[in-house]
Amino acid sequence: MSSIPGLSWVLFLQHQHLMLGMETLQYSILQVLKNTIVKYRTTHNEQVSSWHSTMNSRDKDKVHVEWVQHWNNVFKELQQYVKTHHTTGLSWNTRGGNAMSNLKAAPANCGVPPPPPPGIPPPPPMVPLVPKAVAAEDDGRAALFASINKGTDITSGLKKVDRNAPRLPPGVWTPQTVRDEQKTHKNPSLREGPKPFVKQTETTPVRAPTRESPERPPKFALEGKKWFVEYQKDKPSLVVDNARMDHSVYIFKCQNTVVQVKGKVNSVILDSCKKSAVVFDNLVSSAEVVNCQSCKVQVMGIMPTITIEKTDGCHVYLSKESLNTEIISAKSSEMNILIPKEDGEFVECPVPEQFKTVIKGHSLVTTCTEKAG
Repeated sequence: MSSIPGLSWVLFLQHQHLMLGMETLQYSILQVLKNTIVKYRTTHNEQVSSWHSTMNSRDKDKVHVEWVQHWNNVFKELQQYVKTHHTTGLSWNTRGGNAMSNLKAAPANCGVPPPPPPGIPPPPPMVPLVPKAVAAEDDGRAALFASINKGTDITSGLKKVDRNAPRLPPGVWTPQTVRDEQKTHKNPSLREGPKPFVKQTETTPVRAPTRESPERPPKFALEGKKWFVEYQKDKPSLVVDNARMDHSVYIFKCQNTVVQVKGKVNSVILDSCKKSAVVFDNLVSSAEVVNCQSCKVQVMGIMPTITIEKTDGCHVYLSKESLNTEIISAKSSEMNILIPKEDGEFVECPVPEQFKTVIKGHSLVTTCTEKAG
């Protein structure tokens, strides 16, 4: 009901809060009483026919009316109690006392709460743990230490030998006789102790042989406008004749080979070769040396540009007509340019491999460096 909040006067500690609950209670009482009024119809026949149903409804509504009246009396008595004992706020019993003694015995017809559930059962009794007797090690150590502690009495158990007793003839052995191979002074190997530990030398793992690419047949042919010189070995005099200006020469994976190109060609490429050389007359564009080792290039006429990349060991012989050649190198080492002199000899000039870079403003400046010594 809407009057239930009036029972929370304990929280507000004011009896005026009960007045608000009573106001809402009065409104609820009026609503209940209003619903109990039975409107009779004006006609006589309708009044006679509905008389029995009206009396039954009045008996039922009477219960509600009585209930709201009792509920109203509860609020009135509660308000009077708060004004009398808790005028300025909630007060406590200064004399104290046991609050449980104020509880009244519950009536017989009142439901009794069920007993609490049983607790956890007690644990089972502990089993006595009896330590097992450790069996003594029958290794003779106790008897050994006991005999050592005897001191000078340790020899009391030895059997004395009579020197005058007759000796056994040679060749006759008894179980107590010590043979020569059991004597340490006659068999030095018995005096040797255990051999020291010798660390075994680590065996070097055997590496699986590297699989080399199968050798391909050598090739020396003109295909279109390109000469192919491939997989040549130990050929010191290969000659490319009838070369034209629009031809190019490609030398690939040759070893201990010298290729001579006669005439003027467009370009010459030396790729993945070892200890090989190429000699040509004139070039239109450039010469290239890529992925080579210990190779040589010689020009007899004009060569505008030469490029050396990823090469270890390259000698370039220039002519008097090719002194304006541009040399471009990258990721290479042991590069030497041989410049001819008037007497026909060559001056060997190494190509720098070490550089120094400095920052100037927002740009880099790189210069060659020379190794001291």
